[in-house]
Order: sequence, then structure tokens, then C-alpha cells
Amino acid sequence: MSTFRPLPTLVLPGESFAGRWGRRSVSVSLVLVLAAILWAGALFWLALAGFVDLVRGGGRRWGRVRCVGFFGLFLACEVAGLIGAAALWLGTAAGALVRPETYFAWNAALQRPWSGALFWGGARIFGLKLAVEGNDVVLPAPFILLVRHSSTADTVFAAALVANPHRILLRYVLKRELLWDPCLDVVGRRLRNAFVDQSGRNPARELEAVAGLARGLGDRDGVLIYPDGTRFSPAKRARVIAKLREQGKEDAACAAEALSHVLPPRPGGTLALLEAAPDADVVTLVHTGLEDASSFRRFWRGAVVGATIRVRFSRVRAGEIPAGDRVAWLHERWAEVDRWVEAQRAQEGEGRS
Repeated sequence: MSTFRPLPTLVLPGESFAGRWGRRSVSVSLVLVLAAILWAGALFWLALAGFVDLVRGGGRRWGRVRCVGFFGLFLACEVAGLIGAAALWLGTAAGALVRPETYFAWNAALQRPWSGALFWGGARIFGLKLAVEGNDVVLPAPFILLVRHSSTADTVFAAALVANPHRILLRYVLKRELLWDPCLDVVGRRLRNAFVDQSGRNPARELEAVAGLARGLGDRDGVLIYPDGTRFSPAKRARVIAKLREQGKEDAACAAEALSHVLPPRPGGTLALLEAAPDADVVTLVHTGLEDASSFRRFWRGAVVGATIRVRFSRVRAGEIPAGDRVAWLHERWAEVDRWVEAQRAQEGEGRS
């Protein structure tokens, strides 16, 4: 008879058992109810969206019809992911029939079709085009992956372009609010990820959780972090600049004003990763084309339909990363990201004129 062993799952500091299952009872129920409402009345919702598109003059793009289709896809991925996660748990929990590392690998395998279906299915629904530059520099692993954060959509961006095609298991640094996504809450906690509390109540604890992701990296591993910490928007940029000035950090405020398409990086997490994995290279994933997805109103109206997503990968070898003043080094990398986005958007503007 096998001996029961608890299956591995991430325990978050400060989160109670009641808090975790209270959130899940709400989030899972909401997904199931919305899925039932949308799928049962799919023809009605599509017809209603099409009617609004025609009345509002968007019939040529059918943006709202596409959005309804994408919401259906998203809910299908969530429901399928939860069923898969439950099946894995039921198949192993009763007698710990597999080793923890096997259970880990199965959950990683479950993550791949979920993220791939969301990204490539969404790209097909909205008629997106993809132009990728520098994909050959992604390998070899391990590496620290710095990603520009411009919309909710780019949370599956790296999975579709890096993790899935190259069979890299990315360890994510994510904000804790994303635990309201049931699949991230359940499957994401079975993998090596860090869901950080951005409230600032215990920054040392959060930085240690981030640094822990970079320890013990293997040749099929990577760590993903969004150095700017949150999605870019002009309003957020203005608030960051104002806050820096309130704190008397005039030089930092001026540096932030020089950035037009990214927020200034928050260096703590990235520096913690560099310190914990001194031999890991740094890969930067910068993209443009998804900015209109950051506003639900424009997204709903079809602003992303037919957009071209431009992606550039670049790599810095571990030996080329300075040992001192890494904050300045990181800010310069992010200034380069900003200049690249500016150039791409200017080129797109010329193409439309």
C-alpha cells in the first residue's frame, strides 16, 4: 500500500486557507456561470454583437462579434484547464501514485495547450499578424526573460513564443491579483512561480520569493519578469512621474519623462534575479501592436482587429552585465526598449498615411 504524500503546491505568505478557498469559490463559480450563459445563448450574443457592430459602423471589422468569440474561447480554456487540473489531482492525490516531479511535469504539460490556445486562437479570431525578429537568440537556457508589459494579452505572449515552441519551463513573477484567474490560481501554484504582493507591506519577503525562482535553474528553465511591474498607460506614466517628484527624485522623474511607451523599471525584482543567478544570460522580449488591448473600451470596439504584432528578442551574455550600478544598466535597457517601440509605431504611422 502506498503512503500518502501531500502534492506540491505553492503556499503564499499571509494567505489563509479560508482566504484561498473563498477566492476560488467565487472565481471558479463565476467562470462556470459565465461559460454557461455565453455558450447556451451563443447565437443570441453573436447576433446582438453583430447588430451593435452594424449600428455603430463597425460592420467591416466585426470587432464586437470577434470579442464575443474570444470570450467564448477564454472561458473554454478556463473550464478545460480546471477539468484537467482536477483530473490530475484526483489521479494522484488518493495514494500519491506519481512522484512530485512527475506531477510537476504533468501540470507543466497542461499549461502549454492552455496558453497556446489562448494566444493562437485569439490571433486567429482577431486576424492578427505576427512579425518576429531575433528568435534565434532565445536559446540556450537558462536565462532571465525581461518582457515589456503593455496589456493583459502579453501574460500568455511569452508562453506562446518562448516556452511552448522551445520546450522551456518558464518560472513567472506575477502580481498576486492574477490569482483571480482560476487556472493561474490552481495550476500556476503547482509550478515554480512567484505571486508577489505589490502593496509594499513586506518587500524583503517578496524579493526573496522572486530570487528563489532563479536558484537551481536547469538547461530547460527560464525566469520571466516584467521589470515595469504593471501594464503601461499614459495615465500610469503621469502618476509615476508625479510620485517621483513628490518624493524629491527629480533625476528619476526626468528619466521617466524621457520614456514614451514604457514605465520606468522597478529594479528590485530584476536585480534579485541577477544576484541569484549570476551565470544566467538576460533575454529581452519587446513587442508592440497590443497597446489597444490595454483599454477594454477600444478592445471591445475592435481596435486590435487586423493588427500586426511586432516582436524583437535580444540577448545579453552574463559576462557582459556589469557587476556594479546594475540599476543604471537596467534603465538603459528599458530606454532601448522605448526607442524600439517608438520606431515601430512611427513606421506604422507612416504606413497608414
